[in-house]
Amino acid sequence: MVGAGRVGPILALALAGAGHALTGVHAVGAESRERAESLLPGVPVLDVPEVVRRSELVLFAVPGSELPGLIHGLTETGAWQLGQLVIHTAPEHGHGVFAPALAAGVIPLALHPAIPFTGTSLDLARLAGSTIAVTGPAPVLPIGQALAVEMGAEPVVVAEDDRPAYADALSAAGELSRAVVRQATEALRDLGIAHPDRIVGGLVRAAVEEGLRAAAGLAADDGS
Repeated sequence: MVGAGRVGPILALALAGAGHALTGVHAVGAESRERAESLLPGVPVLDVPEVVRRSELVLFAVPGSELPGLIHGLTETGAWQLGQLVIHTAPEHGHGVFAPALAAGVIPLALHPAIPFTGTSLDLARLAGSTIAVTGPAPVLPIGQALAVEMGAEPVVVAEDDRPAYADALSAAGELSRAVVRQATEALRDLGIAHPDRIVGGLVRAAVEEGLRAAAGLAADDGS
């Protein structure tokens, strides 16, 4: 696994729970190393080429802005293995970001879990029952869907060309939700109301659940 931020170690834990062996993790910085040691004890911390060399499946849990350069660098140094499954978690990219590595015989997939991550084992509960956007070449989609199920999530296929719009939609939902909560709690705090988070939390959760039920009803009416 490459990347020991909030996302990578949790997905690695989920995959390990499904029977996958963890061969190594790449972690940069004291916080990432501490997280890797805490959540993945006994898994060796290695440099990126060594993680790639040892692994039949390589999970890249790095920011989308870093992904193209990382893939290009590994391709230039001949790090890939024939038949190696390579997966990234960036919402805005599809499997096409692995294009430079295809000549080396890698099998590309993009898997994005649609949950906010804290970087703690509590995320495993969030992951269970969530959705994971799966993007890949048609023959490989069943593998991505199976991996999503192994992690306890529901796979949702997102087309390659739709990944940027998918990322924008999720970003907008997250930013709007945080802004509404922040504005409401600050207004109640200014009124001298103690624990405004409790008041807003109950209201927002109920409103979101009602909105999701309505959205599900519309989808059912549309035959989706």
